[in-house]
Amino acid sequence: MVQKAKILLVDDRPENLLALEAILSALDQTLVRASSGEEALKALLTDDFAVILLDVQMPGMDGFETAAHIKRRERTRDIPIIFLTAINHGPHHTFRGYAAGAVDYISKPFDPWVLRAKVSVFVELYMKNCQLREQAALLRLQLEGGDRSATGESKEPAGLLAELSARLAAVEEQAEALSKQLDDESADAAAVATAAHLERKLTGLRRALDALEPGAGNTSPVSSSN
Repeated sequence: MVQKAKILLVDDRPENLLALEAILSALDQTLVRASSGEEALKALLTDDFAVILLDVQMPGMDGFETAAHIKRRERTRDIPIIFLTAINHGPHHTFRGYAAGAVDYISKPFDPWVLRAKVSVFVELYMKNCQLREQAALLRLQLEGGDRSATGESKEPAGLLAELSARLAAVEEQAEALSKQLDDESADAAAVATAAHLERKLTGLRRALDALEPGAGNTSPVSSSN
């Protein structure tokens, strides 16, 4: 069963949160509400999120300050942040948002289709990274001496390698399709950079798997770094 990605929605107005949920419900992911910066930071302590939609103007801790806290934490610094603002901002205001760590800046009222499309890109990237981590974990089990099946019996190395290779091939195919989609849509630079990073990690994992194949020229386990 494929686990759903979590999307954090941060806005002090309930009607705005309701509107965001209506727009993003079509993505069929888990939407998590936060009505303040403090509440958002609390949610980020326990859950992993694919992307954060963050309102700029909030009482107390505003969006800029909230984003600064998010980027200072090692656990959350790489989560994409999309700022939402009702302010008719100028260049300085926009620069402040990007300086705080935003990957995008959308003014209200926004186009629902555009917002949904932007969020879906980061959800797809997040899901591909999750799949990649699963493949890497399986590879580490093989390098450490094999994997135990559900029946408690050891899998033959050749069989496990074939399974790993097939799973990795599926992720590689999806990542390639996503990269082509980003190129076609002239996506945000941050999304393109994240996709490129994912492809590099996939290439490294594929090389490690190839090195484990019989006849690869190695008689001892190959070490791999992530």
